[in-house]
Amino acid sequence: MQNNPRNIAIAEYDYPLPNERIAKFPLSQRDQSKLLIYNGREISESQFFHLPELLPSDAMLVFNNTKVIHARLFFRKASSANGTAGALIEIFCLEPYNQPVAQAFEERQHCSWLCFIGNNKKWKEGPLHSQFSILDTQYTITANRSEAVGNAWIVDFEWDGGMSFAEVIEHAGVIPLPPYLHRDAEESDKERYQTVYAKPEGSVAAPTAGLHFTDNVLDALREKGISTEFITLHVGAGTFKPVSTDTIGEHEMHVEKVQISRQNIVRLLEQIRKHHYSSSTNQANTPTSNPIIAVGTTTVRTLESVFWFGVQLESNADIEEMHILQWEPYKNADKQISVEQSYSNVLRWMDKNDIDELMGDTQLLIAPGYRYNVIDGLITNFHQPKSTLLLLVSALIGDDWKECYRYALDHDFRFLSYGDSCLFFKP
Repeated sequence: MQNNPRNIAIAEYDYPLPNERIAKFPLSQRDQSKLLIYNGREISESQFFHLPELLPSDAMLVFNNTKVIHARLFFRKASSANGTAGALIEIFCLEPYNQPVAQAFEERQHCSWLCFIGNNKKWKEGPLHSQFSILDTQYTITANRSEAVGNAWIVDFEWDGGMSFAEVIEHAGVIPLPPYLHRDAEESDKERYQTVYAKPEGSVAAPTAGLHFTDNVLDALREKGISTEFITLHVGAGTFKPVSTDTIGEHEMHVEKVQISRQNIVRLLEQIRKHHYSSSTNQANTPTSNPIIAVGTTTVRTLESVFWFGVQLESNADIEEMHILQWEPYKNADKQISVEQSYSNVLRWMDKNDIDELMGDTQLLIAPGYRYNVIDGLITNFHQPKSTLLLLVSALIGDDWKECYRYALDHDFRFLSYGDSCLFFKP
């Protein structure tokens, strides 16, 4: 049963985070970061490159392989008659407008995006122009502001040169570092603010739990027999949206795009069935038998959202697409089915509709009171005070998050996106 978290006071999820504990830059080697381990009873620490030794050989790790785009584009208004330089306007690309992400990146002349606009009041009317270079050749991208959608705008882009929008934004844009780093992106961030396995472009923030992985760590995981799956959730700017309301019930969760393949579902279902069998036949009922461990909160939201899509299909197999609302688990607690049944429903739906890639969106809010259905463990970074990501962690390990964070503060762990990481097992 999911207990409704609407009355949770966000003030209960605050903690003191000194500025000097926020990692402004990554370590020189990704896998040298510290790793806090909580097994449901005790707290310990290690280094990230030891991760393969800390996991059972029958575990499955699920990663988010989204790639961060150079989402920040800068335009300057034309100079005034007296020669004064025009105002600098920042356009922050959030997501394509009424078009799939992959398709938008393949456009070769124009496309429309939903964007935040910095210094918007200075943009009175007319198009903005910006130049960028590729191999010493200059090109021009033009932006036209269309209409407001909430606190964002539809912006129509046009460019010359015949290259894809993916190439345009790669050369004309800037990597969007988290605002709490309070610094401009540097050349090294182009590589370090991406996971080594990033593939499909579409995120405006990195799935930071994955930043610790190296090819050596991934090879060591596979050598031990630990299976790996790669799914996609394109991280939106809303992941940094602070909870500004007193209670969670007043907070509106952001929506993010999800993509997961039929093969992912098949392999996850195999692991789910192994986990159920080993738990039911093991006299000790070992909770970590054939566990599914999510790498990052975005992976958690994806896996759990797919579960709730399977719940929807239980009563209506003719649903056309996956769309999970913020309070779905809490409204449909009485419709709970097993995770095996849910994922089987999704697989049957994909087969029936001849779909190889499940694409949809999720607004799922995971907070204390939520009962996890798919995951048994989580690898994640240390999150901001009073954030929905901290609520997600608390939903997994309860109030023990306070002891874990206190330990991290007392033992010189580095916090937030470029900081150290945690390995949490569900009690």
